[in-house]
Amino acid sequence: MKDEKKEIELMKGKKAFVNPIDEDKITKNPHNLPYAHTVGGAVIKPMDQGRTKGLAVKAMHKQTDIQLDQIRKQMQLLVDQAQKIQKRVEISEIIYGAEMGFKPLISKTYHLYQRTDETAVLSVVGPEEWGRSGCPFDSFLSTVTLLADHTWEILE
Repeated sequence: MKDEKKEIELMKGKKAFVNPIDEDKITKNPHNLPYAHTVGGAVIKPMDQGRTKGLAVKAMHKQTDIQLDQIRKQMQLLVDQAQKIQKRVEISEIIYGAEMGFKPLISKTYHLYQRTDETAVLSVVGPEEWGRSGCPFDSFLSTVTLLADHTWEILE
């Protein structure tokens, strides 16, 4: 086919243009090629969709793990707060069932002791303040402060 074009143009008396690039290696629509068609063209690499999706899923799992860990920490904080409140209720019940020869005042510090018969006693005297005679009770349980809501905060 090329030879025929050359012959026709030679017959007309014109010098024929001969393209040095093989026609099988050129295209009329270079924008449709899946690769760069010039030396300065952008490098186009096909995406590995499996790898891209795998990386996206991995990033998603990492982010959700971070968020779930934050929620776990918040839940643990709530559990700890609930346990402290429960302990305050328990100690408050013991104290309100204990013997006391005075009316406790809010934000004052008191000391809880236990006798041999397991009755509780609330005292203003601390375990180190009994002097030479020593503590008349069998065991020291806790140092507490009366809070405004009439529960007791455990100090020691």
